Amino acid sequence: MGRAPLTIRSVNRFWICVLLFASPLARAEEDLSWHEVRRSGLLRWGADAQGGAPYVFQDPMDPNHLVGFEVDLADELAARLGVRAVPVQGPWDKLLELLRRGDFDVALNGIEVAEEKRRVASLSRPYYVASEQLTVRKGDSSAPRDFASLRGKKVGTLPGSLAERILQRAGAEARAYDGGQNEIYEDLRLGRLDAVLLDAPVAMYYGELDEAFEAAPGSFGEVSYAVAVRPGEQALLRKLDQTLEEMAKDGTLRRIYERWGLWNEQTARLLEDRQAEPRGVAVEHERWRAAVGRLPPFWERVRGRYPSLLGLFAHGAATTLVLSVLAMGLAVALGVVLAAGRVSGARLVRWACLGYVEFFRGTPLLIQLTMVYFGLPEVGVKLDPFLAGWLALGLNYAAAEAENYRAGLESVPAGQSEAAEVLGLSRWQSLRHVVGPQAVRVAIPPMTNDFIALLKDSSLVSLVTLTELTRTYVNLASSTRDHLGLGVMVAVWYLVIGLPFALLARWAERYFGRHLRRAA
Repeated sequence: MGRAPLTIRSVNRFWICVLLFASPLARAEEDLSWHEVRRSGLLRWGADAQGGAPYVFQDPMDPNHLVGFEVDLADELAARLGVRAVPVQGPWDKLLELLRRGDFDVALNGIEVAEEKRRVASLSRPYYVASEQLTVRKGDSSAPRDFASLRGKKVGTLPGSLAERILQRAGAEARAYDGGQNEIYEDLRLGRLDAVLLDAPVAMYYGELDEAFEAAPGSFGEVSYAVAVRPGEQALLRKLDQTLEEMAKDGTLRRIYERWGLWNEQTARLLEDRQAEPRGVAVEHERWRAAVGRLPPFWERVRGRYPSLLGLFAHGAATTLVLSVLAMGLAVALGVVLAAGRVSGARLVRWACLGYVEFFRGTPLLIQLTMVYFGLPEVGVKLDPFLAGWLALGLNYAAAEAENYRAGLESVPAGQSEAAEVLGLSRWQSLRHVVGPQAVRVAIPPMTNDFIALLKDSSLVSLVTLTELTRTYVNLASSTRDHLGLGVMVAVWYLVIGLPFALLARWAERYFGRHLRRAA
């Protein structure tokens, strides 16, 4: 009994020491991201240029540069933090997942202040507020014009947005578009939708641009935007909050919004600005309207605009080509192993190879890419975007290649192998000199088709922040509203990339066929 008070005091001292020791470690862990930003001199911010104006988009006048009010905001934030802002591309509805992986330091692209967002990220103080605006075709008497009339109507919006949740509560048939905002309004113009519900800045830049549309009266909700950081990164979050507060007090945020025509009464209340009316001309808004209000004639674009885009398309094509060639190399090597295992392996090996082929051939490539990029970090394996894309494409197409090679091996008559054995050739020599050349000739045509398909499927890697050829086209088409002309341009690029490989395959077919004819 006499030792009990001493034991309690010892335990208390122990936990006090643990808490005193752990507190600096916890603070150091919280400060880690901010220290990394300062050390690198870069603030990497995630955004989706495909979304379009006025947030983050490629300048229609000079598509080699990103513009938008959030580009201006990110640049100003970074400058005040003493670093340089570097945008990182990613799908809008995946930005918070990419942030959690560590692909960038902050997400800044219309990130809505909502409870479901707070569950996966820490949010700064809001920097902008806007209403949800319903756009309909002008003169359409059947179009919904209030909350009650939304029920059963086909209404376009963006996935994972507040507008989508409002439509679901109203009983509307919410059509969520993964592409740019321009596509949503285009479907409204074509009659595929009854209305579009999106944030007021989007409606201003796309809905008000077309005289065929009109805005339904009133607001359908209110949305606030904030900067997102990974949970627990309090030091970076405090710096962002302090900087946003300074920008609000000295009028910087107001000047940015006024240049883009976005200053409104709700944001004035948020920033505690007494003057709700905008001052001056919305320079950037007028510049954007002048750039995209009337699409220039096709031949004028061919002579002027398209040559300036060759650099962007060349960069996207290079990414597509390198990724596709490396992924095909992995698919071919692994496919040979799988085919050999299925044809001549032990029973357990044959079953394992068959299981691999059926799994990768029977599940979507998009699911496999998502598992590799977002799923593996959950078990401690974090891959670079390019490496993840290469691995997912290579593993998927290895299944198809394995079946091509197995079909080629089994197409060679059994008498060929038996004759080689009689002549004293080993199993490897028989495969190398007798069976292999005949099997390759059978496998080459489908292998070529697979490479062309892989070249096109590489567009899926835009999910993991890689800007390849298709992503380049989508971003440019969204910002310039030129889908047909740029579509022809990107199709030519794909033909230029794929045609040499098709010619190489035909040469290989003739080459192996010549040797077989000589043997005959």
